[in-house]
Amino acid sequence: MMSFSNWKSVSLALLMMAGGCIVQSAFADGSAVSNRAATEQVTAELVASVQAVQPGAEIHLGVHQHIIPHWHTYWVNPGDSGTATSIAWTLPEGATASEIIWPAPGRFPMGPITNYAYENEVTLLTKITVPASVNPGEEFTVQALVDWLVCKEECIPQQVELALSLPVVAATETVGAGDARIDQALARLPVPSPWDIRASQTAINPDTAQGELTLHIPLSAQQRAQVKDIWFYPYDWGRIQQSDAQQRKEGADGIALTIKTGEAPARIGDALTGVLVVSEQSGDDASQIISRGFEVSSVVQAQAAEGATAPISFVSALLLALVGGIILNLMPCVFPVLSIKALSLVSHANQSAAQVRMQGVVYTLGVLASFALLALLLIVLKAGGAQIGWGFQFQSPLFVLAVAYLMFAVGLSLSGVFYIGGSIAGVGSSLTEKPGYSGSFFTGVLATIVATPCTAPFMAAALGYALAQPAAALLAIFLSLGLGLALPYLVLSCWPGLQRRLPRPGMWMERAKQILAFPMYAAAIWLVWVLVQQAGVNALVIALGGMLLIAFAAWLYNTTLLSSTRVRRAGTVFAIALITFVSGVSYLSVNSSSASAGSASAGNTAANNENKLTEQNWEPYSEARLAELLREGKPVFLNFTASWCISCLVNERVALSDASVIETFKQQGIVYLKGDWTNRDAAITQFLQKFNRSGVPLYVFYPAGQSEQPAELPQILTPDMVIAAVTKPASL
Repeated sequence: MMSFSNWKSVSLALLMMAGGCIVQSAFADGSAVSNRAATEQVTAELVASVQAVQPGAEIHLGVHQHIIPHWHTYWVNPGDSGTATSIAWTLPEGATASEIIWPAPGRFPMGPITNYAYENEVTLLTKITVPASVNPGEEFTVQALVDWLVCKEECIPQQVELALSLPVVAATETVGAGDARIDQALARLPVPSPWDIRASQTAINPDTAQGELTLHIPLSAQQRAQVKDIWFYPYDWGRIQQSDAQQRKEGADGIALTIKTGEAPARIGDALTGVLVVSEQSGDDASQIISRGFEVSSVVQAQAAEGATAPISFVSALLLALVGGIILNLMPCVFPVLSIKALSLVSHANQSAAQVRMQGVVYTLGVLASFALLALLLIVLKAGGAQIGWGFQFQSPLFVLAVAYLMFAVGLSLSGVFYIGGSIAGVGSSLTEKPGYSGSFFTGVLATIVATPCTAPFMAAALGYALAQPAAALLAIFLSLGLGLALPYLVLSCWPGLQRRLPRPGMWMERAKQILAFPMYAAAIWLVWVLVQQAGVNALVIALGGMLLIAFAAWLYNTTLLSSTRVRRAGTVFAIALITFVSGVSYLSVNSSSASAGSASAGNTAANNENKLTEQNWEPYSEARLAELLREGKPVFLNFTASWCISCLVNERVALSDASVIETFKQQGIVYLKGDWTNRDAAITQFLQKFNRSGVPLYVFYPAGQSEQPAELPQILTPDMVIAAVTKPASL
């Protein structure tokens, strides 16, 4: 079927080719321009809200169209075809004109298309600002070049030129009553909605290029009983399918209006604007129907699937993010860094209480600055149309390699291979002698970097909500999450009673510091494994070679540190040159390796390497395979994971690879699908959005024959929880 997006140009072209359409003008005879002009179908008149103007005043001018029966002109969004009326103003110097202020339209179906338009008569208003420089006694003259398309079964583009002169009077003089049609037009304008209308949208199906937009209108039972018809007209073309029915569903909390999305659907987080026209019974006469237009402006949120977590409020999201951030400190990716920072606090025992508090404050600032930067990056990428979520940066092989190098370097520093004053780990002998605020700040940065592969309880709902909100709300929720992450150390640094419970400084600290190097090495090894899943086996050689040169650069720097000035400078320059060389070669090589790996790396990710000790009991996820299984009525368990997601890997090892879980899946005939989000995957991102999720893990169970009622499992799993979910899904 031909797309309706080009109906405007196609309609005009066909009409001109047929010879039945010529641009008609109402001033082609050379007569003087007046405030009234007529074509065969439309009579236009320029009217004003006053009889005279005052300097600096604001007035309304209106182009009133009287349209003969069965013909219509178009609204700002004409629908499937047509062209909106336009007005080009010629005004005295210093005067300004607003955009057209549009009354609520009607809908005009014609075969497979539906248009938004006006019939019989309509007044299109414009607000005019009179300059303060005009003088009483002068004439305030305006001209309007008006173009419209008037249609019945055929369409005719028409143009008229209108002019109106109003006398200028002093501010103390009366301006006189204007044309009554201005007041009638003002009364017909949409008014601000008295209801908090919410908009939510499903993910766009890549096969049909469609989704569903739902408007939630909170109406009381009495209000719902009076509603005879309700219809949403978006200001922007393509937001919905104009010709499809808008499905109305009533519930205890109001009316849900479900509409298929069009060729230019709103993105999650975009503002949806338009007019909701409600037709209701008159209170005095049940046979009389009154239609009113209400302005709609709502941020589009991801629509949760049936069985998904219910939408939350902004305040709830802030609290959930704060609690999730606190719990994040206990996750395996963050705990070693927090331990390092706690160790540094012991080394500050000889500092004043104010200096210790400042350590906590600066660490918190480092965390908050990092989360703010991450939020701003998400905002920019969202504005560019990217579909992203929590941990998105780990979908870049270059970022994974950079963090692996960073973890390795931190481990070398903790092992004593090299030392830079106020090192990035925030520990070292110099910190016992000075506040070391730079070390505290960058420890906060490091904590944020290593936190992003983990998802703690309560975080998922908060982050899913955040990514569907405007920039300010998203930033606030990310800062709340960062505050939660920083809170334990901040409290410890500000609470002398807790500090006194810490052990006294001593040689044990050096041993503890060296022990803490090994979690850093383990993190580096894990990240190299993730890199191999993303960029292929060649990336292993790149990463190990880079680490070898980093270790040599660190040793060289530290070895020459106490030598003569000349030797020390040479060692430093050579070490920096090595690091620069490693960075450049890694960048070029990993990019090349990622490109050549292509689809091979996608099939070689964590989802395909998970449990080698037991038989593979899962299939790779695809939308087509899920749809096929649901059509057949089979029970389906979905696991969305990623190689860089530690929480995901722990759940797979502890719960999903457990022999009792595998046996239960066999007995119940459950098909286990695994979706791998290690690399960017738009289809998986869209599925996550259906459940108000911005990242992995996500676990969903579809009971047999219940494709519309999936059950969502928690983000931290045990074998008993999984078995309970798939045997008694109604209990979740």
